[in-house]
Amino acid sequence: MVIGYSEPLMTVSENIVPAVVLTILAGLSTGIGSAIAYLIRKPKIAYLCFSLGLSAGVMIYVSFMELLPGALQRVGKFWGITAFFLGIVVIGLIDILTPGAKNPHNYRGLDAPTAVPQNNDLMRTGIMTALAIGIHNLPEGVVTFASALSDVRLGLFIAIAIALHNIPEGIAVSVPIFYATSNRNKAFLYSFLSGLSEPAGAVIAYLVLLPFLTPAVLAATLAFVAGVMIYISLDELLPMAHRYGYGHVVIWGVVLGMLIMAVSLVLL
Repeated sequence: MVIGYSEPLMTVSENIVPAVVLTILAGLSTGIGSAIAYLIRKPKIAYLCFSLGLSAGVMIYVSFMELLPGALQRVGKFWGITAFFLGIVVIGLIDILTPGAKNPHNYRGLDAPTAVPQNNDLMRTGIMTALAIGIHNLPEGVVTFASALSDVRLGLFIAIAIALHNIPEGIAVSVPIFYATSNRNKAFLYSFLSGLSEPAGAVIAYLVLLPFLTPAVLAATLAFVAGVMIYISLDELLPMAHRYGYGHVVIWGVVLGMLIMAVSLVLL
């Protein structure tokens, strides 16, 4: 099923509230990661790898089988492909501009370090990680919001996929802050705040996109969204999942994510 880009813009306007709600829920899932870090003494790495693979599978499938084909059909191959690669370029530049050592793509894992650095260093690491994740979450907010504007069901699937990979990002923020301060509330707060950039992304999308929104602009926007999601999947989710050594678990997560999306798009 290809998204109905020819639907009246009134339908798009009616989707604003659910689009905002889905974006907020996806962003605040970073707080779940903080809670998991302290409710479970040692999270199962295999479960984490599987969820990252699942998230990547959903994003890759929906990008190549739903978003991009619909955009090519509506705005033509040239503009659809241009918007797709522009999405990759934009999120890639954001990635490059994020300091390498604090980039969430370079996150080293969930296990506590055997030799704990000084508290000031840990606190700075946690805060810088929160800022870096906030920068990366901003375009993800645009992704969720723009997708839900077109199709709430599609926006729901994308919000779930983004929420799954936001959980380990929340852990990445909260663990060093907790070791630095021994304050679980503060660790949770910073993790929670790092996720607020996704609703901020929805606000930006609303202010920038909505005044100019036509079916063609919406189609090009979703091609852009597809590029963003492919980059996130290939540069962030899959490398992070494979880093823990559960390669077969990751690939089965990817396959299941694709299968879930395929079945749901056929049935719903």
